[in-house]
Amino acid sequence: MSFKLADLPYDYSALEPNIDARTMEIHHTKHHAAYTKNLNNATRDTELADQSIEEILGSISKHAGAVRNNGGGFFNHNLFWSVMSPAGGGSPTGNLAEAISGSFGTFDKFKEQFNAAAATRFGSGWAWLVKNESGLVVCSTANQDNPLMDLADVKGTPILGLDVWEHAYYLHYQNRRPDYIQAFWNVVNWDEVSNRFK
Repeated sequence: MSFKLADLPYDYSALEPNIDARTMEIHHTKHHAAYTKNLNNATRDTELADQSIEEILGSISKHAGAVRNNGGGFFNHNLFWSVMSPAGGGSPTGNLAEAISGSFGTFDKFKEQFNAAAATRFGSGWAWLVKNESGLVVCSTANQDNPLMDLADVKGTPILGLDVWEHAYYLHYQNRRPDYIQAFWNVVNWDEVSNRFK
């Protein structure tokens, strides 16, 4: 098995003005492409070559740092592109909306907690909405770690993720990470998040 860099499901300019085309192009063709290439290099001719990315991440503590960093980067970006859409924004409906209310009280309280996780992640990392045995929880991880990893502080299935590495926003927002976080809500693809919740 080799890991492939998937095309985005929309044009690089499709998320403007929330995320600019140049950032999207560099992020996808340089950063995500590098994680994909380096993951293939790190797993080639090993027992990992026939495993899914989810299987690899589930036992990541047994593997080299190159597998952890690039495997996380590969998975995280695949999720990130899918949970955004030019037709996104608004709020979730149905079972996901009920689950968010059940876990956080209200949608606005969930957003406050998610925003805080994203804004207070020191340095590079991600903010997550995670489904696990306790319901829905918000957390953040450093670098390219994620909740699928066996060494994660909060484990579970990530259903929404926000990249807060500077390369994800710096060309447009510079050091204004909170502005980028706020703009993210305008492009969240709640249909995809609901699918992942199911």
